[in-house]
Amino acid sequence: MLRFCSLFLLLLIMGCTASPSKKSKDNLPNILFLFADDYTYDAIHALGNDIIQTPNLDRLLHNGTHFTQAFNMGGWNGAVCMASRAMIITGKSIWKAKALTDQWHHKKNVEEKENSWGKLMEKQGYQTYMSGKWHVAIDPKEIFQNVRNVRPGMPKDFFRKDNPKGYNRPIEGEKDTWSPSDSLNGGFWEGGKHWSEVGKDDAIDFLKQSHEQDAPFFMYIAFNAPHDPRQSPQSFLDRYPLEDIPLPKNWLAEYPYKDAIGNPKTLRDEALAPFPRTPYAIKTHIKEYYAIISHLDEQIGEIMRALEASGKADNTYIFFTGDHGLSVGKHGLLGKQSLFDHSIRVPLIVTGPDIPKNQKINHEVYLQDIMATSLHIGNISALPSIEFKSFLNVAQGKEDKPLYPEGIYGAYIDFQRMIRKGNYKLILYPKIKKTLLFDLKNDPLEMNDLSEKIQYKDTIKNLFIDLKQLQLKMGDTLNLSKIYSLESL
Repeated sequence: MLRFCSLFLLLLIMGCTASPSKKSKDNLPNILFLFADDYTYDAIHALGNDIIQTPNLDRLLHNGTHFTQAFNMGGWNGAVCMASRAMIITGKSIWKAKALTDQWHHKKNVEEKENSWGKLMEKQGYQTYMSGKWHVAIDPKEIFQNVRNVRPGMPKDFFRKDNPKGYNRPIEGEKDTWSPSDSLNGGFWEGGKHWSEVGKDDAIDFLKQSHEQDAPFFMYIAFNAPHDPRQSPQSFLDRYPLEDIPLPKNWLAEYPYKDAIGNPKTLRDEALAPFPRTPYAIKTHIKEYYAIISHLDEQIGEIMRALEASGKADNTYIFFTGDHGLSVGKHGLLGKQSLFDHSIRVPLIVTGPDIPKNQKINHEVYLQDIMATSLHIGNISALPSIEFKSFLNVAQGKEDKPLYPEGIYGAYIDFQRMIRKGNYKLILYPKIKKTLLFDLKNDPLEMNDLSEKIQYKDTIKNLFIDLKQLQLKMGDTLNLSKIYSLESL
């Protein structure tokens, strides 16, 4: 009898000690990831843009913490979003993500998917949901448990370079045959409903599904907006009269090095507007860019309200960012295939139960750090294969050290390389051995190249050495020392 009581007591103690672990796992916070496409860092009203209307993103920003210096590393082809999305799903830096992407294209190394963002969250007990733009070289159904309305990089009608619809426009004095509000043009209305609205509906439906489950949710909602074709209902376009839109301060009619950096007239993004750029054309593209963002903002507002109505808002972390930026006329460029801040820098907002409100953090981060941060939130031990870092402690005010003191690295194919460190940015154009240096503190719009000034020679050399160290770390095989010598810099 004594032995039976002892055994019973032991089992009772084991049961009591096991239950807090289960309860702790069930009480893990939810994670909602809102991912926009082509979203440059200054396209939110609350960040100082007096023209654009983004009341819901403004509210999100004021309710949380904003990282002012968040970057994408660049891309290995013109579809920069492909590299950005591969990095955030795998946690690998650009060239390692490319190597895995190449393997996935050939159905190799697919077991690596078990270390992907969605699978790691699932193993921790999360319900995982995905809707929207994917553009990663593996079926999202192999990464997420619940998948709907997977979108390609672009609507199929707009993928071909020989399709004139929406390209080389508008030309002042000529009738513009493209209407961004005409749903009959297809594009983001392909299927009968604007893709941003479909993404919103899926998110709300996923919230209803998750309400029926005890497990926490990880939701990956990837909007195609504000990527071109930049379409929105006419009421959103009407918010932006052309006469109210200023030209960017760093606008140019044509970037002198566009061909050397891999941005020729034939590049799809650059073919959207005529050459040379005109104020009329650039203002029109900005108008359409702002309109589709305001339409996107409305969908995000509806998701926020649904989250609050679900009763789960207080235990949910929300991340908002873009996969990279966009030029929209700055430096005479339209796309994202450059290493200027307008093309690599994005807004990054995080809200959550213990995230300070209305806080601004100036430490440099990569947008893909969101993946590592969400693992941290979910009590998931980071794997050695994950190269990005959690910024949770920084956002919570527990740490104030830079995550990347060695600098921020950037690359575009073999046409461009960049390091951003301290107050300076060094950009190299290897095809023409061109060097650019910008003082970001005094010249944040990158308008004044200092590379020819003798007093900055040591700065350039030191940054070049630091860039080569980052290349080694990233597995970047472009040998800059064959193109540049320290003496010539």
